[in-house]
Amino acid sequence: MIIRIVQMTFREDAIGDFKALFEERKTTIKGFPGCTHLELWQDSNHPNIFFTYSHWDAESDLDHYRFSDFFKDTWGRTKSLFKEKPQAWSVNRC
Repeated sequence: MIIRIVQMTFREDAIGDFKALFEERKTTIKGFPGCTHLELWQDSNHPNIFFTYSHWDAESDLDHYRFSDFFKDTWGRTKSLFKEKPQAWSVNRC
């Protein structure tokens, strides 16, 4: 299993737009083969910082999602809302 964590910092005026986009697309993301869990977290001290936390059966499942047309469209819309460059980690439980 792969755990994927992505940190995204948005412009303050774009927080609502991002939340709406995530809400609209989360079911489709969860429906991708190998995605077994998806959460959206918001920093308690900096409300414009969000994290996606997802579980994938295998790296190949994550890659299938990341190289899909759906992801490219979603990521393009998301990137337009950023205040800072995102950070991402793929990790394993110890």
